[in-house]
Amino acid sequence: MFDVAEIRKDFPILARMVNGYPLVYLDNAATSQTPRQVIDVIVDYYSRYNANIHRGVHTLSQEATDAYEQARTKIQKHFNAAHAHEIIMTSGTTHGINLVASGFSTFLDNGDEIWVSAMEHHSNIVPWQMLCERTGAILRIIPMDENGELVLQPFRDGLSERTKLVFCNHVSNALGTINPIEELIALSHSAGAAVLIDGAQAAPHIKADVQALDADFYTISAHKLCGPTGVGALYGKEAWLNRLPPYQGGGEMIAEVTFEKTTYAALPHKFEAGTPDICGGIAFGAALDYLNAIGMERIAAYEGELLDYATAELLQIDGLKIFGQAPGKTPVISFNLEGIHPYDVGAILDKLGIAVRTGHHCAQPIMDFYRIPGTVRASFSFYNTREEVDRLVAGVEKARQMLS
Repeated sequence: MFDVAEIRKDFPILARMVNGYPLVYLDNAATSQTPRQVIDVIVDYYSRYNANIHRGVHTLSQEATDAYEQARTKIQKHFNAAHAHEIIMTSGTTHGINLVASGFSTFLDNGDEIWVSAMEHHSNIVPWQMLCERTGAILRIIPMDENGELVLQPFRDGLSERTKLVFCNHVSNALGTINPIEELIALSHSAGAAVLIDGAQAAPHIKADVQALDADFYTISAHKLCGPTGVGALYGKEAWLNRLPPYQGGGEMIAEVTFEKTTYAALPHKFEAGTPDICGGIAFGAALDYLNAIGMERIAAYEGELLDYATAELLQIDGLKIFGQAPGKTPVISFNLEGIHPYDVGAILDKLGIAVRTGHHCAQPIMDFYRIPGTVRASFSFYNTREEVDRLVAGVEKARQMLS
């Protein structure tokens, strides 16, 4: 059995009260909560072996280095990368995307084409727009339909020798749609294009195998995976990472520096200038340990049941519409009440101790497609319960009655 009551004991924050009610945390797509097992690792680092890494011969530095590099290996194994040096430690998914965009600015010519999906988070739109402005490349869009699914035929028809880069999220943060990235990657490679997959929203629910996917790049953030904020990772195929120039200059990313010439360090350090978030990286590894101890398949199965239950219950509310009803979804429900602004619904839910996200979710083109200002987004994790779903449904119904 999946004992959610025992799991919830690992998360201290779930015991707090908000506005006089027990907290119901349903904003997991923005940031997941952190278990005590990860919090303890953070405290242990700063209590026992806080030191800079890779540079010191003293004991604390060696211990910190070992723990940090062990975390890199944990990330490698979790996502089945071929080598640990294909894992670049970053500040999060946005950092990884910008690293790749910066590197590809040296490869693109005027008139080359970049494709992104219509479902992207702003962090997977704006860097490519900036790249196009710098290089003269053309940004093209893979469209979506009313069901919240990508329409691949225009992409198939548009692929050519001018197609150099393709970018798509594995899972839509605003709708929860699981995108057909296997097909998208295969199509892109048939045209000779490189592919970056934004895995930020998928990673908490799907254990991606980057070798099986054949992705050229895959980005993730620790804070979506029960880890700390401000740390993440970029997977890149070794051949691509060797081709890309460094993203930043500074300490750690060099082999030798003179005033005449600097040579760069080997992977992964070539892309890791400066002192990293050492504690965050170590805690990221601990978060993956925690999730794998529970079992990603068990997590996905439980979350799927929770999604089905929540969807059925919410649809019983008069005037409620769910946006994004693809058959393959992670536990995200993006909805509105007819004639009521999503912010007002979210504000009432907060007064009832229920945390949801409202607005465009950094995916404004999706909202423009549906001709709405935003949605209420309830996003679930494996520590949520059916009882919390019931409180959400009751809260939404109360908001409907108050605001209609």
